[in-house]
Amino acid sequence: MTLSFDFSGRTVLVTGAAQGIGKALADHFVGAAARVVVADRDAELLKQQWPDEGESVLRLELDVADAESVRVGIEQVVRTWGSIDVVVNNAGVARDAVVWKMTDEQWDTVLAVHVTGTFNLTRAAVPHMRTAGFGRIINVTSYTGMHGNIGQSNYAAAKGGIIGFTKSVAKETARFGITCNAISPNAATAMVAAVPPEKLAEMTATVPMGRFADPSEMAAAVAFLASDEAAYITGVVLPVDGGVSM
Repeated sequence: MTLSFDFSGRTVLVTGAAQGIGKALADHFVGAAARVVVADRDAELLKQQWPDEGESVLRLELDVADAESVRVGIEQVVRTWGSIDVVVNNAGVARDAVVWKMTDEQWDTVLAVHVTGTFNLTRAAVPHMRTAGFGRIINVTSYTGMHGNIGQSNYAAAKGGIIGFTKSVAKETARFGITCNAISPNAATAMVAAVPPEKLAEMTATVPMGRFADPSEMAAAVAFLASDEAAYITGVVLPVDGGVSM
């Protein structure tokens, strides 16, 4: 893919960067000359995927659902590289069950990672962005957050919450040179790979383009929203889904 945006001098933090969409996004930002913080709570997988640190990559073991872990992590990033310019809230989990069988743990875990995690990272990063007069926050939501899905009331509630959160933060931070947007992806991630073949075939048939995207295909949209050129775009949920949401 031809890179269109230059992130030289920018510090970009991507959560859930050890696999899937997060790994693809981090790869893209590294290729676009950013200083990239690859954050994940799975420290071993993170080290496997990102064995080398240096001028362009910083590994960060981070539990987004833990406010103190996030606070310490953001402070480490700012001490190391002097700024936090772009935050991509991508970390996610699924704990599927129909609502009458869903446990407290299944509900709480999904909401904690998606909604509380997005809040924790955003709250910790915004003061640094305000000081700099520049910031880009990109949250990862889902078609399920707008339309629901059987067995995913927790996931739908979390992703719907992220949409409302995105729009509220966009209104609060616009005057400081900070934008807050979201993407709604439809990519072949580990969550998709876990779907039974018959169900996956049904899901694929609903995609006008006839396939799930490679995770790397999410990168151009995220890079655009993170760029200087997207300074007048905020509060948007951008579908990158092959036409599913039409």
